[in-house]
Amino acid sequence: MPRTCRRHAARHFERTYPCTAQALTEAEEAAVDEQPAVRSLMDTAPYSISENESVLMAWEVIERSEQRQLPVVRQDGCCAGLLDRAELAVACAVTAAALSRRTVRDLVHARRTATVHPEDSALYAARVMTEEHVEALPVTDPHGRLVGLLTARDYVACVAGLHRQAVAAPDQPARVTLPGLPPRSTEQVRGIVIP
Repeated sequence: MPRTCRRHAARHFERTYPCTAQALTEAEEAAVDEQPAVRSLMDTAPYSISENESVLMAWEVIERSEQRQLPVVRQDGCCAGLLDRAELAVACAVTAAALSRRTVRDLVHARRTATVHPEDSALYAARVMTEEHVEALPVTDPHGRLVGLLTARDYVACVAGLHRQAVAAPDQPARVTLPGLPPRSTEQVRGIVIP
Protein backbone atom coordinates (compact mmCIF):
# COMPACT_ATOMS: atom_id res chain seq x y z
CA MET A 1 0.00 0.00 0.00
CA PRO A 2 1.50 3.41 -0.92
CA ARG A 3 2.63 5.56 1.96
CA THR A 4 -0.05 8.26 1.36
CA CYS A 5 -2.77 5.59 1.43
CA ARG A 6 -1.38 4.24 4.69
CA ARG A 7 -1.39 7.72 6.22
CA HIS A 8 -4.96 8.33 5.05
CA ALA A 9 -6.07 4.93 6.39
CA ALA A 10 -4.29 5.58 9.70
CA ARG A 11 -6.01 8.99 10.06
CA HIS A 12 -9.39 7.49 9.21
CA PHE A 13 -8.80 4.67 11.70
CA GLU A 14 -7.77 7.17 14.38
CA ARG A 15 -10.88 9.31 13.85
CA THR A 16 -13.22 6.33 13.73
CA TYR A 17 -11.70 4.39 16.63
CA PRO A 18 -9.97 6.23 19.45
CA CYS A 19 -6.64 4.52 19.87
CA THR A 20 -3.18 5.13 21.15
CA ALA A 21 -0.02 5.71 19.13
CA GLN A 22 1.09 2.20 20.14
CA ALA A 23 -1.99 0.69 18.44
CA LEU A 24 -1.23 2.63 15.26
CA THR A 25 2.30 1.32 15.27
CA GLU A 26 0.96 -2.23 15.54
CA ALA A 27 -1.41 -1.57 12.60
CA GLU A 28 1.50 -0.28 10.54
CA GLU A 29 3.56 -3.33 11.48
CA ALA A 30 0.73 -5.58 10.30
CA ALA A 31 0.80 -3.81 6.93
CA VAL A 32 4.54 -4.48 6.66
CA ASP A 33 3.97 -8.15 7.54
CA GLU A 34 1.72 -8.44 4.46
CA GLN A 35 4.70 -7.67 2.21
CA PRO A 36 6.27 -10.67 0.48
CA ALA A 37 9.60 -11.90 1.76
CA VAL A 38 12.81 -11.36 -0.20
CA ARG A 39 12.96 -15.15 -0.64
CA SER A 40 9.89 -15.07 -2.91
CA LEU A 41 11.32 -12.34 -5.19
CA MET A 42 15.06 -13.02 -5.45
CA ASP A 43 16.96 -14.86 -8.15
CA THR A 44 18.07 -17.97 -6.28
CA ALA A 45 20.82 -18.87 -8.73
CA PRO A 46 22.57 -15.73 -10.00
CA TYR A 47 25.83 -15.99 -11.85
CA SER A 48 28.67 -14.96 -9.56
CA ILE A 49 32.43 -14.68 -9.74
CA SER A 50 35.33 -15.32 -7.41
CA GLU A 51 37.18 -12.30 -6.08
CA ASN A 52 40.42 -13.82 -7.41
CA GLU A 53 39.31 -13.74 -11.06
CA SER A 54 40.44 -11.08 -13.51
CA VAL A 55 38.33 -8.06 -14.36
CA LEU A 56 38.31 -9.28 -17.96
CA MET A 57 36.73 -12.58 -16.87
CA ALA A 58 34.12 -10.64 -14.87
CA TRP A 59 33.26 -8.65 -17.99
CA GLU A 60 32.91 -11.85 -20.00
CA VAL A 61 30.60 -13.38 -17.38
CA ILE A 62 28.40 -10.30 -17.15
CA GLU A 63 28.19 -10.11 -20.95
CA ARG A 64 27.26 -13.76 -21.43
CA SER A 65 24.89 -13.98 -18.49
CA GLU A 66 23.11 -10.74 -19.48
CA GLN A 67 22.92 -9.73 -15.79
CA ARG A 68 23.37 -6.08 -14.88
CA GLN A 69 25.02 -6.87 -11.55
CA LEU A 70 27.51 -9.58 -10.70
CA PRO A 71 27.92 -10.82 -7.12
CA VAL A 72 31.53 -11.38 -6.03
CA VAL A 73 32.22 -14.27 -3.65
CA ARG A 74 35.21 -15.27 -1.55
CA GLN A 75 36.65 -18.78 -1.41
CA ASP A 76 34.38 -19.63 1.55
CA GLY A 77 31.25 -18.60 -0.37
CA CYS A 78 30.74 -15.36 1.54
CA CYS A 79 29.65 -12.33 -0.42
CA ALA A 80 32.53 -9.90 -0.97
CA GLY A 81 30.57 -7.32 -2.95
CA LEU A 82 28.57 -6.56 -6.06
CA LEU A 83 29.86 -5.32 -9.41
CA ASP A 84 27.75 -3.22 -11.74
CA ARG A 85 27.94 -3.49 -15.55
CA ALA A 86 28.84 0.20 -15.91
CA GLU A 87 31.55 -0.06 -13.27
CA LEU A 88 33.08 -3.03 -15.10
CA ALA A 89 32.97 -1.19 -18.41
CA VAL A 90 34.97 1.67 -16.90
CA ALA A 91 37.45 -0.75 -15.30
CA CYS A 92 37.97 -2.47 -18.67
CA ALA A 93 38.95 0.80 -20.35
CA VAL A 94 42.68 0.36 -19.70
CA THR A 95 45.56 -1.23 -21.58
CA ALA A 96 45.48 -5.00 -22.09
CA ALA A 97 48.56 -5.50 -19.90
CA ALA A 98 47.02 -3.61 -16.98
CA LEU A 99 43.69 -5.36 -17.46
CA SER A 100 45.18 -8.84 -17.26
CA ARG A 101 46.81 -8.04 -13.88
CA ARG A 102 43.75 -6.45 -12.28
CA THR A 103 41.50 -8.70 -10.20
CA VAL A 104 37.89 -8.36 -9.13
CA ARG A 105 39.11 -7.99 -5.54
CA ASP A 106 40.73 -4.67 -6.55
CA LEU A 107 37.29 -3.31 -7.44
CA VAL A 108 35.37 -4.44 -4.33
CA HIS A 109 38.17 -4.40 -1.74
CA ALA A 110 37.53 -1.19 0.20
CA ARG A 111 33.79 -1.01 -0.31
CA ARG A 112 30.97 -1.84 2.06
CA THR A 113 28.15 -3.79 0.42
CA ALA A 114 24.63 -3.69 1.81
CA THR A 115 22.93 -7.09 1.92
CA VAL A 116 19.55 -8.50 2.88
CA HIS A 117 18.42 -11.89 4.16
CA PRO A 118 15.80 -14.18 2.58
CA GLU A 119 13.44 -13.65 5.55
CA ASP A 120 13.50 -9.83 5.27
CA SER A 121 10.41 -8.14 3.83
CA ALA A 122 10.44 -6.75 0.31
CA LEU A 123 9.57 -3.36 1.77
CA TYR A 124 12.70 -3.43 3.93
CA ALA A 125 14.81 -4.42 0.90
CA ALA A 126 13.34 -1.56 -1.12
CA ARG A 127 14.18 0.85 1.71
CA VAL A 128 17.79 -0.40 1.79
CA MET A 129 18.08 -0.05 -2.01
CA THR A 130 16.78 3.51 -1.81
CA GLU A 131 19.02 4.55 1.09
CA GLU A 132 22.13 2.97 -0.43
CA HIS A 133 21.36 4.20 -3.98
CA VAL A 134 21.74 0.72 -5.51
CA GLU A 135 19.69 -1.27 -8.01
CA ALA A 136 20.47 -4.70 -6.58
CA LEU A 137 21.26 -6.35 -3.28
CA PRO A 138 23.05 -9.62 -2.61
CA VAL A 139 20.92 -11.93 -0.48
CA THR A 140 22.97 -13.74 2.16
CA ASP A 141 22.36 -16.36 4.82
CA PRO A 142 23.17 -15.62 8.49
CA HIS A 143 26.81 -16.63 7.87
CA GLY A 144 27.24 -14.15 5.00
CA ARG A 145 27.18 -16.76 2.19
CA LEU A 146 25.52 -15.70 -1.04
CA VAL A 147 22.13 -17.37 -1.56
CA GLY A 148 20.60 -15.06 -4.18
CA LEU A 149 20.31 -11.65 -5.78
CA LEU A 150 17.42 -9.20 -5.47
CA THR A 151 17.13 -6.49 -8.12
CA ALA A 152 14.92 -3.44 -8.41
CA ARG A 153 13.43 -5.12 -11.48
CA ASP A 154 12.31 -8.06 -9.27
CA TYR A 155 10.61 -5.67 -6.85
CA VAL A 156 8.84 -3.70 -9.60
CA ALA A 157 7.65 -6.94 -11.23
CA CYS A 158 6.22 -8.03 -7.86
CA VAL A 159 4.36 -4.75 -7.37
CA ALA A 160 2.98 -5.03 -10.92
CA GLY A 161 1.91 -8.62 -10.25
CA LEU A 162 4.24 -10.02 -12.91
CA HIS A 163 6.82 -11.79 -10.73
CA ARG A 164 7.03 -15.56 -10.58
CA GLN A 165 7.72 -17.31 -7.30
CA ALA A 166 11.25 -18.59 -6.74
CA VAL A 167 11.38 -22.31 -7.53
CA ALA A 168 14.83 -23.36 -6.30
CA ALA A 169 15.37 -24.71 -2.83
CA PRO A 170 16.35 -21.99 -0.33
CA ASP A 171 19.44 -23.87 0.80
CA GLN A 172 20.75 -24.37 -2.73
CA PRO A 173 24.01 -22.47 -3.31
CA ALA A 174 24.20 -19.69 -5.89
CA ARG A 175 25.19 -20.74 -9.39
CA VAL A 176 28.93 -20.78 -9.91
CA THR A 177 30.21 -19.61 -13.26
CA LEU A 178 33.62 -21.21 -13.17
CA PRO A 179 34.68 -23.58 -14.60
CA GLY A 180 32.67 -22.91 -17.73
CA LEU A 181 30.83 -19.79 -18.71
CA PRO A 182 27.19 -19.49 -19.69
CA PRO A 183 26.68 -19.85 -23.45
CA ARG A 184 26.62 -16.75 -25.58
CA SER A 185 23.20 -15.66 -26.72
CA THR A 186 22.68 -16.78 -30.31
CA GLU A 187 19.71 -14.49 -30.81
CA GLN A 188 20.33 -11.62 -33.25
CA VAL A 189 19.08 -8.32 -31.88
CA ARG A 190 18.32 -5.35 -34.08
CA GLY A 191 17.91 -1.80 -32.87
CA ILE A 192 18.00 -0.73 -29.25
CA VAL A 193 17.38 -3.44 -26.68
CA ILE A 194 14.96 -2.41 -23.97
CA PRO A 195 15.03 -4.96 -21.15
